Amino acid sequence: MSSGALKRLSSLAAQFLPSSSPSTPNAPPSASPGEATSTPNHHIHQLSPTFFLWRAAQIEPDACAIYHKTANDQILRRTYGQAAERAKGFAYYLRKKGYKRVGILCTNTPAFLEAIFGIGAAGAVNVGINYRLKEDDISYIFEHAEVDVILVDAEFVHLLNGFRKEHPGVPLIVDTDTDGDEGEYDRAVMEGLDYDRQTGGLGWEDLETQVQDEDSLIALSYTSGTTARPKGVEYTHRSAYLAALANVIESGLNTWISTADRCHYLWTLPMFHAMGWTFPWAVTAVRGTHYCLRRIDYPEIWRLLKTEAITHYCSAPTVNTLLCADPNAERLPEPVRVTVAASPPTAHLFEMMENLNLHPVHVYGLTETYGPITKGYQMPAWKSLPTKEKYAKMARQGHGHVTSLPARVIKTQQDDSGKWESDGVVDVAKDGKEIGEIVFVGNISARGYYKDAEATKKLFAGGVQHSGDLAVWHPDGAIQILDRAKDIIISGGENISSLALEAMLVTHPDILEAACVGIADEKWGEAPKAYITLKSGKEGQLTGEQVIDWAKNKSGISRFMVPKEIEVLPELPKTTTGKLQKNVLRIWAKGGKREMS
Repeated sequence: MSSGALKRLSSLAAQFLPSSSPSTPNAPPSASPGEATSTPNHHIHQLSPTFFLWRAAQIEPDACAIYHKTANDQILRRTYGQAAERAKGFAYYLRKKGYKRVGILCTNTPAFLEAIFGIGAAGAVNVGINYRLKEDDISYIFEHAEVDVILVDAEFVHLLNGFRKEHPGVPLIVDTDTDGDEGEYDRAVMEGLDYDRQTGGLGWEDLETQVQDEDSLIALSYTSGTTARPKGVEYTHRSAYLAALANVIESGLNTWISTADRCHYLWTLPMFHAMGWTFPWAVTAVRGTHYCLRRIDYPEIWRLLKTEAITHYCSAPTVNTLLCADPNAERLPEPVRVTVAASPPTAHLFEMMENLNLHPVHVYGLTETYGPITKGYQMPAWKSLPTKEKYAKMARQGHGHVTSLPARVIKTQQDDSGKWESDGVVDVAKDGKEIGEIVFVGNISARGYYKDAEATKKLFAGGVQHSGDLAVWHPDGAIQILDRAKDIIISGGENISSLALEAMLVTHPDILEAACVGIADEKWGEAPKAYITLKSGKEGQLTGEQVIDWAKNKSGISRFMVPKEIEVLPELPKTTTGKLQKNVLRIWAKGGKREMS
């Protein structure tokens, strides 16, 4: 008997069981005196975001689900009916072969998007990872996750040479990303559709759009592993569903103020990064069009913004900085909502974006929180504030998402070495001054780290999920990050936020980006060093000494914050998701080997 048929039979049988029976998922508490104790659980169902694609295809099968320029430079369009059919085919293929852990090594392609739903529908676990990792890290992750099949873009097959040597029994499904249907992935989809027909043709009705246990795994999302081996963050069906709904609301995916007939979402964010912050599910929930991109290409992004009525996209501050600086940049006729996260943005960046009609939706989160978990809500009263003050408030990390509990800031203590440790789970004062660590509790917290009980215990020490980010808590309840604990620069007993210093430096008219780290100083113990890049056409026209002079005499910052050294670079080291790699800069500051990781 198929799993779907068994699930329906179990559901029917549950109607004849008391509500307290262990056979009934999520049984309600014992009845009050005088109330029946055998009420069936018709008032709940098990949550899974896989449901959103089936639902979209039922409601609006002819709506455009996917727009994509393929590897062979053709424009591909697919409707929700077509996308659901292909995801269904992939699900049945996985079921036929018995695959339970599916690795994905792809860029933002239709195959990746369809596979997310196909894997969930097959009751399998998605392990999508960063294709820019070193071959050794890729091998480690797929081995650690115990994948039994890998969907891989043809461009990245060579990255699996090491893994295939050690695991020759794990097959590859190669996607050629063309407008044809001749690739291995396309054949797998067709084989799955044939298998469905041969076994009764039940289609989506026999797939896992409602899982038997919503707290079971839907994906393993691996951390970047910049200082240690990557960790597999456990994502569940329930939390992914609720995080996706939160993003629908907080990023306004179900509303638009443009000529677009629906959400037009541009995939600048990698789908492998925290499951694309759950936006594959969120955009599908509102039947939006996914504009897939193989890679970040600023002229192509501006083409799509100008010609395809893009309504939303997500990206890190550095991506937005470079997009605003691109020669093709010009104010758009209609507003675009831009969900900004990955590293704290500056007020200056938000001002530049709004001048181009790119309106920031400032969120904050971690891989361990399915991506965004807080939002900097913009209050109507802020419109009357001075410009700089308004954008400074917009740059705060804000309040917890609608489907989570409020983010908190708890007390920490600092020892003589400058190391920060939690001082129990006691909230800091909401005065915008006392520094503490951001912690979370609620629906959008990860279940834990896969096969790492010790790291999981540390993550949830004291019954809260730790972030490692230092912040203050404002009287209005908004949190504001000051820095990662390891990025605070302690100079002569003064705590210098590298983020605050970077925010000041980028207000210089010729500076594009800035990143600050601490360096040894005989007098003060530690002092700031800044690495900067310059705007196009300004290369060679500004020295570090000139910027230091400007910081001392024109910026208005305290003297103890002025960088001791400033170095001009052609580019800053970043992760594939746009985060500054300060661990690399710290190595460089100590005279270490100069190479991009």
